[in-house]
Amino acid sequence: MKLTLVRHTSLDIAPSICYGQSDVGVSANFDNERLALQNKLAAFQFDAIYASPLKRCHQLAQALCIDKTLGYPSENIKLDERLRELHFGDWEMHAWDAIPRDIFDVWANDYANLAPPNGETFSQLHARAKRFVEDVSSHYHGKSILVVTHGGLIRALVAEVLNMPLKRLFRINIDHASVTQLEFNGEVPKINFMNL
Repeated sequence: MKLTLVRHTSLDIAPSICYGQSDVGVSANFDNERLALQNKLAAFQFDAIYASPLKRCHQLAQALCIDKTLGYPSENIKLDERLRELHFGDWEMHAWDAIPRDIFDVWANDYANLAPPNGETFSQLHARAKRFVEDVSSHYHGKSILVVTHGGLIRALVAEVLNMPLKRLFRINIDHASVTQLEFNGEVPKINFMNL
């Protein structure tokens, strides 16, 4: 199975704000970023399209389908809760620098295993991302799937393919409106390309 992962476009929120699973809208640059993505995806054919239910992903998946570039009906997009971004709990919609530094530093030193208050760990995100891939690959063996999702989830799946510790996730750069393709055929998963 080829899993083509698209990160949502840029957002209408200051970069200094922690948003995670908050349902933040897309930026005014949405149409330009969508057009660039359509060009990147024009040569692909997909057997199924999945998206995070957060509007920044669902809106992009619908726009890509409505344009007809993908040749896939938008009403067939499958929304999956497991594709959501990391839940930052009580930190969501607060400025990063408003989080007490000592608390933030403890989390930042072990975000794989520690959760923000009322949030989730990256290990939990990683586990749900793996479950998604296992479920989809059992239904779409040898097929090509498009997934419109979030940077944290894409990083977690890339780390899984590379057998890389989650504590190194942020060594992986995943830009807004970028495309990454993973392949799960045979015993050894592969990265076909990343962050295009």
